[in-house]
Amino acid sequence: MKTIALIIAGGSGARMHQDIPKQFLTVYEKPVIVYTLEAFQNHPEIDAIEVVCVDGWEQMVTAYAKQFNIDKLIAVVPGGKNGQDSIRNGLFELEKRYDESDIVLIHDAIRPMVSAEIISDCLMKTKQYGNAITAIPCAEAMLTTNDGIEAGDSYPRDNLKRTQTPQGFKLGDICSAHREALEKGITASVASCTMMIELGKKVFFSQGSEKNIKLTTVDDIDIFKALLVSKRSEWLK
Repeated sequence: MKTIALIIAGGSGARMHQDIPKQFLTVYEKPVIVYTLEAFQNHPEIDAIEVVCVDGWEQMVTAYAKQFNIDKLIAVVPGGKNGQDSIRNGLFELEKRYDESDIVLIHDAIRPMVSAEIISDCLMKTKQYGNAITAIPCAEAMLTTNDGIEAGDSYPRDNLKRTQTPQGFKLGDICSAHREALEKGITASVASCTMMIELGKKVFFSQGSEKNIKLTTVDDIDIFKALLVSKRSEWLK
């Protein structure tokens, strides 16, 4: 059984308001996507890496892989018009190379702080349950709203999980799910886990972390930079 990391770098990063896609921004002399690639390159259970890339940046990914010794990279494929399209492009390319029983971990290029422990737990739970969605508890009070201005009601946070990536699946299962989604007109689901839920399928959780942040705004870049240089105090267990 092989394990492949599918890194989704197909977004343009409009909410970051920068001149280049956020996954290619340089932080401490290294592009964000390289931090992400290194996490999977250095994990002993990851056999290969494929990147789904925003149009025009494919050669840059290949160049970074050579510069930073990402020798598990097997392919860079074009992104789609949205996240679901991009993931499907990557999966269907992997389907040409790997068996349906192999495991694919789908991960956002803009989650560069993913740890070895998170990857390992996602793999373990995928093998145990057939899929695994990295998630963390919801610690905040949750309110609903209809207009974004006024609160309508509260929602019990114990019933909520905040999902992250990686999200692990058997390659055959997730490819079949994407074909089913196309047949049913589900074309703009925001994540693999939400697409599975829309299809009426069960998904299972694996362990995430508050540090496994998604770089969406400039504030997130500030947090990422702080995390890179921080060291946990010895008295904190």
